[in-house]
Amino acid sequence: MPAPETSPTRSLYSPFPTALRFSVRDQTRNRLAGLLLLVFVPVWYLVMNAMASGEALDFKLYATGQVLRIDGGHLTLISAGLNSVTMITGFVVFDAVRKALAFDRRLVFAGYRQSTLIGAKTLAVTAVATAIALYTALAILFFWRPTGAGWFAVLAGFAIIALTYGAFGLLLGVLVKRDLEGFFLIIMGGLMDTFLQNPLGNPLANKPVLQWFPSFGPMQFAVGGAFGHTTLWGHLALGLGWAAAFSTVGLVIFRIRTRKRTGR
Repeated sequence: MPAPETSPTRSLYSPFPTALRFSVRDQTRNRLAGLLLLVFVPVWYLVMNAMASGEALDFKLYATGQVLRIDGGHLTLISAGLNSVTMITGFVVFDAVRKALAFDRRLVFAGYRQSTLIGAKTLAVTAVATAIALYTALAILFFWRPTGAGWFAVLAGFAIIALTYGAFGLLLGVLVKRDLEGFFLIIMGGLMDTFLQNPLGNPLANKPVLQWFPSFGPMQFAVGGAFGHTTLWGHLALGLGWAAAFSTVGLVIFRIRTRKRTGR
């Protein structure tokens, strides 16, 4: 195992590629998550589109106050995509971080800087979350063809919610002690968060209380770009704020749990 701090000639950041490779490997070798991504996403789109296609729904854009009258099937595809991204990304990152925590602690004892591991994990989560969001956004094209700008708005919304729940998975991975606790919080949190934003199954979907949910900003941005021809950058930034908050808390706990113990 390399010990980067023991060699004065070694660059401060030379261990970073190795740490990044470990992090990416841990987050991409989950076969169940890969199967869910490849199979569950299109099947979920198919089911949700069949349930809601053709029904007209009202959706409120809070930034403009405009109420859009849109196809319920298309709106439900967006919320179904957000839901898929939250569960798969959160599951992948939580499982990888929790299983690698003991190994990360050994890397710190061997000489790796905690900042190197934190940077590697952050970049790995970003890469994995972006890949999941891209696949989910591409899969939606088999059921609905928005304009180019509309599709990019959907992709951006998916990417931000993927980063948010990737950060949430990281936080749970260093915080909870058992798999069941983490999986329950990710699944139930993602379901409640995303489907409450859809007026198809939630009469309160256009109420101000939903502004306090992580998926509010990405949903508003995606719907505004896809149906309202409006670019709501502030709501995209709101989603990034949730991602930053979860990742900050998670990485602080990671730093505490992997620090060297010098005494009792």
